[in-house]
Amino acid sequence: MSFSHIPLVMYEINSAKLKCNVGVRFTMLNKLLKSLLVLAAGGLMLVAGAAAQTQDNTSGAGPGQYDPGHPRVNEVNGREQNQQDRIANGEKNGTLTPGQAAHLENREQHIDNQEKADMAAHNGHLTKGEQRQLNREQNRTSRQIYRDKHSDK
Repeated sequence: MSFSHIPLVMYEINSAKLKCNVGVRFTMLNKLLKSLLVLAAGGLMLVAGAAAQTQDNTSGAGPGQYDPGHPRVNEVNGREQNQQDRIANGEKNGTLTPGQAAHLENREQHIDNQEKADMAAHNGHLTKGEQRQLNREQNRTSRQIYRDKHSDK
């Protein structure tokens, strides 16, 4: 490889003269810049991968948001809907008085408020302990619905 067509540049360092081909200097600079560019691109890919991984762990739910794919939330909500239907049917067919229905609705509202507070504390999810507590409260309300519907009023 011949550099005869590239002009020579003279450098003077402490009274010593150095001859250097301009092309060699630019080649070294290009290699250095390319290496830095590759390192920067690799660093960006690493950061982007870590950010994407962090977002996947939340299942798309944030504080105060409901995660429809969470099984504990779905189980609690399914039971809640079933009990709402039982109260509405009891009121409709006359087995529950308006007062009994209002009392049961207040209990259901208390459970719903507790569920929302628990979910807000855990990014839209329920812990097993919170689910267990909500189930206990729903069991008590379910028994009360049964007793009220089968009482002599």
